[in-house]
Amino acid sequence: MDESPSAYYVHCFAHQLQLTLVSVAKENINCQWFFGQLAYLLNVLDMSCKKICMLRIAQAEYMIEALKLGEIESGQGLNQEMGLARPGDTRWGSHYRTVMHVMHLYPSIKKVIFRVGKEGKGAEALGAQTMLRVFNSFEFVFLLHLMNEIFGYTNDLCNALQKREQDIVNAMDLLEFTKVELDVLRKDAGWEEFLKNVTSFCEKHKVKVVDMDGKYIPIQRSAKFYRGATNYHRFHADMFLGVIDRQLVELNNRFDEVNTELLRCMAAFNPANSFSAFDIEKLVKLARFYPDDFDLEEINQLRFQLRLYIANVRNDENFKNLKSLAELSMMIVKRDMVSRYGIVYKLLKLVLVLPVATASVERIFSAMNTIKNKLRSKMGQNFLNNCLTTFIEREFFLQVKDEDIIKYFQAMKERKVIL
Repeated sequence: MDESPSAYYVHCFAHQLQLTLVSVAKENINCQWFFGQLAYLLNVLDMSCKKICMLRIAQAEYMIEALKLGEIESGQGLNQEMGLARPGDTRWGSHYRTVMHVMHLYPSIKKVIFRVGKEGKGAEALGAQTMLRVFNSFEFVFLLHLMNEIFGYTNDLCNALQKREQDIVNAMDLLEFTKVELDVLRKDAGWEEFLKNVTSFCEKHKVKVVDMDGKYIPIQRSAKFYRGATNYHRFHADMFLGVIDRQLVELNNRFDEVNTELLRCMAAFNPANSFSAFDIEKLVKLARFYPDDFDLEEINQLRFQLRLYIANVRNDENFKNLKSLAELSMMIVKRDMVSRYGIVYKLLKLVLVLPVATASVERIFSAMNTIKNKLRSKMGQNFLNNCLTTFIEREFFLQVKDEDIIKYFQAMKERKVIL
């Protein structure tokens, strides 16, 4: 970036979204308290075989009772067994999955904690008794629903950003829709509906609902820090609005206008569906992002060259079934159209070298932990690259026959025995 200001790069969008959620969790003191209690809950349950069995039995008993009362429906694919995994900052959707499972397993978890606190010994029983007070509080339930709401709105966007064949335009639209939905949620109607759902959940599971006009009493924190605070101000302003506003700020900061506009313009080159996304104005605007590569004369000429280019490729049968920019560039070279549309091809090359890091790039970094383990900690760079290539592109290498590999190594040099 120091050597070339127009050398754009786009960090993994799916990872960016996860970082916005984690950032909110770490910087908002209420969310920090909630996730701290969630981690403590997982420590108390510790997911030993005994605790897993207890949770499974408690959930089965709850499901049977709920089916009798008609609160839930039975059928194929419904009421699947759920576990409680620890959320990770770089595991997409892990926070949402944990929060969602805790909400669905709430009565069963409550029952298990009570049993551990009553039948356990020493620190185990003490931890369960302490956790039960927090778990059975309105504040914990409120933040549990709030996190589920926030993660629920961003989950579709998170999944869209992880697709291998990523539709950039669709991802950007989903981003805008997510911002709109979060903005709608923070309004009075959204607050009233949200509070109604939380209250209904508390009444169902026998959790004491606080009076919004009453004095705020913190859980596991000194009341000195909240003197004069009312429940309405704490739950509505500090928690509800505070978390949503922080989330919107993080989304705007992480997904800045330059990167977003760059991707929207780049998508106009997409050859899918007979170049339906083609837009001359966007491609000219994309060229202006690279002032060191296009002079004023080339930018003016680009508009006319794009018109000739699109008329040509739409009438050429060889371009009809193309799906990616890489296929488009190869077909332009194959059809000897590089010299004819030189400016267009140069812009296409800049788009191709723009490392739009999808989730697959993050998966490659994760793969290094598998390849470079304790037994291979001193491998050289070249050997590491070769191992990573075969591991990451294993779908391709699995197509190679073992006999061909043996023959290749046999022919490299003379050997005493046949491999």
